[in-house]
Amino acid sequence: MKFLFDLFPIILFFIAFKFGDIYTATIVAMVATIGQILWVYYRHRKIDAMQWISLVMILVFGSLTIFLHDKTFIQLKPTALYWLFAGALFISAQFFRKNWIQVLMGKQVTLKPEHSHSVWHRLNMAWAIFFFFMGVLNLYIAFEFSEETWVNFKLFGSTGLLVVFVILQGIWLSRHMEHPSE
Repeated sequence: MKFLFDLFPIILFFIAFKFGDIYTATIVAMVATIGQILWVYYRHRKIDAMQWISLVMILVFGSLTIFLHDKTFIQLKPTALYWLFAGALFISAQFFRKNWIQVLMGKQVTLKPEHSHSVWHRLNMAWAIFFFFMGVLNLYIAFEFSEETWVNFKLFGSTGLLVVFVILQGIWLSRHMEHPSE
C-alpha cells in the first residue's frame, strides 16, 4: 500500500497530463506532493529524508518549469533525483564506510554472517548502478522521444523497471539470507 501511496503524485501527474498539458501536470504533481507530505506528517508526525528530498526536488524543478515555461526542467527532475541517490549510495560507501541500503533494510533482512559485509556492499552498489542507469535512461527518453512517451515512461516504464529490479534483488538476496529453519 505504501508503494501505491508513494506513486500518488506520479499517477496524478500522468492523469493531469492526459487531460491538460505538461505545465498543468507539473502543478498537479507539486500540489499532490505537498499534500502527500502533509498527510504523512499528520499520520506519523515524521517525514523521512527521502520524502523531504523528493518534495524539494519537485518544488525546485516544478517551479522552474512553470515560471520559465520550459518543460526541460521537469524532465530533468527524475535524473537529478536518481543521480543524487546514486551518488549518495556510492560516496557514502566508498568514502565514509556507510552502507545506506544496509541501514534501510538491515532490520528486515538477516544475512548469513559469513558473507554479510560483501552482500550488503554488492547490494548497495547494485542500487547505485541502478539509479545511475535510470537517470541516463530518463534523459534518453526525455530528449529522444515525444513528451507523451516520456510521461508514459515516467509512470509505467520507470515503475516497471523498479519492480523488476526489486524482484531480482529479492531473488538474489534470498540466497544469502538466514532462514529460521537453518
